Amino acid sequence: MMRWIVASSMHLRYLIVVIAAAVMAVGVAQLRTMPVDVLPEFAPPYVEIQAEALGLSAPEVENLVTLDVEELEAGVSWVKTIRSTSVPGMSSVVLIFEPGTDFMRARQLTAERLTQTFVLPNVFQSLGLLPPKSATSRVLLVGLSSKTLSPIEMGVLTQWTIRPALLAVPGVANISVWGQRDRQLQVLVDQARLRKYGVKIDSVVENTGNAMFVSLLSFLQASYPGTGGFFDTPQQRFEVRHVLPISTAAELAQVPVYEQKKDDGSPLLLGDLGRVVEGHQPLIGACSSSRSFPGATRWT
Repeated sequence: MMRWIVASSMHLRYLIVVIAAAVMAVGVAQLRTMPVDVLPEFAPPYVEIQAEALGLSAPEVENLVTLDVEELEAGVSWVKTIRSTSVPGMSSVVLIFEPGTDFMRARQLTAERLTQTFVLPNVFQSLGLLPPKSATSRVLLVGLSSKTLSPIEMGVLTQWTIRPALLAVPGVANISVWGQRDRQLQVLVDQARLRKYGVKIDSVVENTGNAMFVSLLSFLQASYPGTGGFFDTPQQRFEVRHVLPISTAAELAQVPVYEQKKDDGSPLLLGDLGRVVEGHQPLIGACSSSRSFPGATRWT
């Protein structure tokens, strides 16, 4: 076989030279338009959906969120496999598509099904698609620490300064932050004080949420802040703007509880029912950091 190939090549040497030159020309033409990557994209296209359901255990997340999302996305075209993970307060559903499926098409079809989430139980805060990433995953891990800033202040710096600056760099697709602590004003109620004044925990939640400019709790009036209105003069119209007087824990502690009085007739304040502090949201999972940066916030 090899002798025949060599003999044929020698006999048709001019034809072989022409074919080789044509292959080289095609290769040079394709070189200008071919995609360039350090590692080729070998993983099948997939889309990941995550939902936060703080306060729910893993079985509750599985029954109330994960199974419903799986059923909602089961009929998406070209889906090969659906995988899911349920942990306390978090649900993750991964849709793996057939090889060769257009990635943006897959995300579009998945997002269209998510428009029907209004029929699901209202037990999760947010549900959406995670930003896409390549098979090489994350390319850089950075630890952020400070001797002067608190973890909450570092979280604010990361969210509003560092992350937008890195996303503006060409080629950066996503920045994932671990260990970020969002600044919150929290009322840590004392059960003994609630019994003493005859106040229910629902009243504390309602007073605290409505004292804010906007509340994330959909059942509170503050979830729909509305507008301040306007008033007209003979020459112009003036708009009324909301100016929130509460920005610190001490100011929130002075908010009165609806129609509640102390024994001396003075208004019952939130600060009388417990401690009002500045804290952060419950953290899910764990984040390791370098020994040189204890308590660091990591982003990539």
